[in-house]
Amino acid sequence: MNRCLVLQPEVQSFIEKCMVAAGAKPSHAKSLADVLVEGDCRGHYSHGLNRMDMYVKDIQTGICSKDGEPVIEKESVATALVNGENVLGPVVGNFCMDLAIKKAKDVGIGWVVAKGSNHYGIAGYYAMQALKQDMIGMSYTNTSPLVVPTRARDCTLGTNPICVAAPANDGDSFVLDMATSAVALGKVELHHRSGDTIPEGWGCDSHGKPSTDPGKVLSGGGLLPIGGCEATGGYKGYGLGMMVEVFCGILAGSQYSKHIRTWKVTDRVANLGQCFVAINPENFAPGFKDRMSDLLTLHRDLEPAEPGTPVLVPGDPERINIKRCKELGGLSYHINVINHMNKVAKTLGVTPELPVDRLLA
Repeated sequence: MNRCLVLQPEVQSFIEKCMVAAGAKPSHAKSLADVLVEGDCRGHYSHGLNRMDMYVKDIQTGICSKDGEPVIEKESVATALVNGENVLGPVVGNFCMDLAIKKAKDVGIGWVVAKGSNHYGIAGYYAMQALKQDMIGMSYTNTSPLVVPTRARDCTLGTNPICVAAPANDGDSFVLDMATSAVALGKVELHHRSGDTIPEGWGCDSHGKPSTDPGKVLSGGGLLPIGGCEATGGYKGYGLGMMVEVFCGILAGSQYSKHIRTWKVTDRVANLGQCFVAINPENFAPGFKDRMSDLLTLHRDLEPAEPGTPVLVPGDPERINIKRCKELGGLSYHINVINHMNKVAKTLGVTPELPVDRLLA
């Protein structure tokens, strides 16, 4: 009985109140809460409520601007360079994705990059906004150096997530939302907070050697790229991480690679680079959604290697988690996460705290 149920409106309100108490604008606090709750609903618990204390700290210290709005510095019919003005990442992300979609409606594609941004939650939140307009959406961001490149022992790349979302018929979609590291750091943190070991291939110790001890990964070690070590294809994940850096830090003129501040250290502004793309399929061959539906069905209908474990397509695990949340009537959290965030709320004078009395097996 180490998990408890919290209603979605309770989590939403709790995050908003905590962020406003820390000094954020109410509209900015709501934008952040929307992203974090969506992350938890989709099963990306490493980027949901588990992250709230980081945003609180950024606002409290003033290292992230409490107000202001993103501004366009350079623009063409299909592209834009945005200055996030150091406000909360979700505020920058929403501004940029809205702009990319508008451009895609006008000329078929919108490619927007941002500098001066902050951690923005799950990349999928922004890419999926394009689905509402029957468009393909993409989102990328660089992050603090947490990943050790192939053959190295120092962290020089972020988890640098990528997301591609493409619409199909009847509300179905392809949504690839992943870090270019083997896992997000938050998953290692959750294992550490729960006292569990991590699978081999997730991270390494301070000598660059693979480790299953989350403490060693978090204390002087680092995450491994997708694929793990070189022998199992880790160099491919390493390359994808650098690709994201090209689209984000290099293209936007923000900080990049080891020049980005250390994770959770608020000694200077983050100045992250981010990239948002919208593509209108109507500008290409007709029948895009029909072919997408066929592609998804083709793979879902494959005979599984193990009975009872159907073949899934990107986005299905998240849909399964959303369905489970609806069946439970709320979100399932490890009680340690709830207790930790309630302590944060106490320091802010926020009430009510999140409930811990709806225990789940």
